[in-house]
Amino acid sequence: MLTNVMDCCMTRVINSSFWPYFARRHEPWPLSDRAPVRAPTAYASFPKEILRPPRSWVEPVYPNIRRWTMMPAGGHFAALEEPEALVADIRAFFRDLR
Repeated sequence: MLTNVMDCCMTRVINSSFWPYFARRHEPWPLSDRAPVRAPTAYASFPKEILRPPRSWVEPVYPNIRRWTMMPAGGHFAALEEPEALVADIRAFFRDLR
C-alpha cells in the first residue's frame, strides 16, 4: 500500500484522488432516484470500507443490481488488500452478462 501512496505522491496525482471527497462535501450528491442508473450494476461490500450503505438505500438509485457481494475481508483499498476476491467477483458479474 505504501508503494501505491508513494506512486500517487511522486507523480503528483494525489490531488485528483482527493477530489471526490472534496466534491461530496461541497456539492449536491449527483445521483438520485429521480434519475436512476439503469445499467447492470454490481456492488462488493468490503467490511472495512469507509461507507457501507444498506442495499435498500442503493436500489432506488441503481434499480438493476445484478450482483451484491458481502466480502469476508478488505476495505477501502480492496484491489490491494483482497485482489483475488475482487477479481473473482468482477469476473462473475461479467460472466452473467454474456
